[in-house]
Amino acid sequence: MQSHGLNYDTIVQALEESVKRNLADGLLLSGGLDTAILAYLATRWVKPDCITVALRGAPAPDVSYATLVVSRLQLKHYVHYFGNEELEEGIRAVVRIMKTFDPMEVRNSAAIYVALKVAKGRGISAVMTGDACDELFGGYSFLFGLTRKQLDTALKKLWGNMRFSSIYLAEDLGVEVRLPYLDSQFKAFVMDLDVGLKVQAERDQVWGKWVLRKAFENMIPQELLWRTKAPIEVGTGTTILPSIFESRISDLEFNEKKTRYLNEDRVVIRNKEHLFYYEIYRSMLGVPYAADSIANRCPDCGAHVEDGASFCQTCGAYPI
Repeated sequence: MQSHGLNYDTIVQALEESVKRNLADGLLLSGGLDTAILAYLATRWVKPDCITVALRGAPAPDVSYATLVVSRLQLKHYVHYFGNEELEEGIRAVVRIMKTFDPMEVRNSAAIYVALKVAKGRGISAVMTGDACDELFGGYSFLFGLTRKQLDTALKKLWGNMRFSSIYLAEDLGVEVRLPYLDSQFKAFVMDLDVGLKVQAERDQVWGKWVLRKAFENMIPQELLWRTKAPIEVGTGTTILPSIFESRISDLEFNEKKTRYLNEDRVVIRNKEHLFYYEIYRSMLGVPYAADSIANRCPDCGAHVEDGASFCQTCGAYPI
């Protein structure tokens, strides 16, 4: 099949070759489009052990979708439900390794840390992840309403600021991580694709990664192929963390500390979850305010930010 002069088989072949170059004995499987495709392609050469993690007691849709993938492919599947102790260990590790107290980064990456640790405990030496698929193929909903020119600009900006915590967390744990979507040859191929193929309407709604969905529609079950993008925090259940901290920290404590850290550290604390992560950051790494007065500073925490960055990787402030 073809679209805009592109043969879908070309995309399948390019990704197939990338997966072959990046084979691993493990796969972090969310059951989303990105990792489902990797599972289907990898099984042509290996049978990766699949790992799915979820916060115990929280809604975690990843589990059922991932189970569908492994049942179709007859792969080993380790579903690991983590509790508060493991979650807090993951949070502390993410803050330390990624040098951040951005709630979205911490919520997403704590689950990745837990999954990588499970992989290591299972004796898995190398793990594939679906990182970079959303960035390359326009998977984020904030891209959906843009004009063609705006989309092209936004994607190029994303590509310039891509950072994947799995790489750093795996290194800290002594696990090898492989990212087929970030493979240099495949990445160059996708960056060169017509942006109009990446975000398009189908079935009365707008989809990111449209051309990827079309390319694999004869291989991937429909419920996976047209699954709406769910961030890691939603799929694993860590999206409930704000409400946990809301009940754990009193309004009085929050207001006192918010004022104190603004006055003493020049850091804007946005909510109770943000406060919890900042106190871990502060105890491990100190105050983020950049000592270099020439540096570009985040207006909310004073940390150094790269030229052209739209958000602060340290505190999560957006837009800056």
